[in-house]
Amino acid sequence: MEETAQPITVVESSHNRSVVGDLRLHELESRIFGNTRWLRVWLPPGYDDAENKDRYYPVLYLNDGQNLFDRTTAFIGVEWQVDETADRLIREEKIAPMIFVGIDNATKDRAKEYLPYRAFNPPVMRPQGKRYPEFLLNEVMPFLYQRYRIARGPENTGLGGSSLGAIISLFTVLDRPGIFGRILLESPSLFVSNRRLLKHSRAFRNWPERVFLAIGTRESGREDRDRQFVDDVRELERILRRAGLGDERLRVNIDQGAAHSEGEWAKRFPGALTFLFGNGK
Repeated sequence: MEETAQPITVVESSHNRSVVGDLRLHELESRIFGNTRWLRVWLPPGYDDAENKDRYYPVLYLNDGQNLFDRTTAFIGVEWQVDETADRLIREEKIAPMIFVGIDNATKDRAKEYLPYRAFNPPVMRPQGKRYPEFLLNEVMPFLYQRYRIARGPENTGLGGSSLGAIISLFTVLDRPGIFGRILLESPSLFVSNRRLLKHSRAFRNWPERVFLAIGTRESGREDRDRQFVDDVRELERILRRAGLGDERLRVNIDQGAAHSEGEWAKRFPGALTFLFGNGK
């Protein structure tokens, strides 16, 4: 992973009462996308303690960073509560101390960056998502490796997101196999681009060691569409099972009555995180 850009950075410590723990903000200038966004880095309790100065930590990269930690920046004021959940699970020793990175979306260009192929719903005729793996591996990750003690290797590296953020996570795993050993796919919009990612997934074999896949049964409010969304997730589950992923590697949650929202993803996040990075395995 060679660093192809030297991004400008501004670091702030968050004292917002909406945030639990140590959340640090970095402004990243991307040459690949030609824009600027925030990276939100949540550090585990004790990260700066002297006894941990040589300790390196697993990491989970999550898309739509605005919605993860802080209700003041989250969509309609509802966050995933990644900070509260991580802090609690670490203190309860259900997961080892680890780092969480929220990668902000590109606001008006979000769909363009998160879609690798042309789509009519949402309408994106000039998608940029094929650049996303390069952006992540050559800009975001080297930038953070320079500044934080992040452990290397797929067993220590996770990626995830929701909706289109899950789609670009899935595409990245297919495009750059062997980098991410943990993947979180919440309410993936598998219908986009004529279900092209499902088609690509059928021939793929180098899946992450653990996959958490979830969908609500009332994501759109239309019965026919909701049924199709669940069917698409079930199809991805069948693809993963045929590739050899048993229950120890794959967790699927068809959440009865759940909608397509940050609040639902927040509810499922403790179970997802425990499965992907849990000490109990």
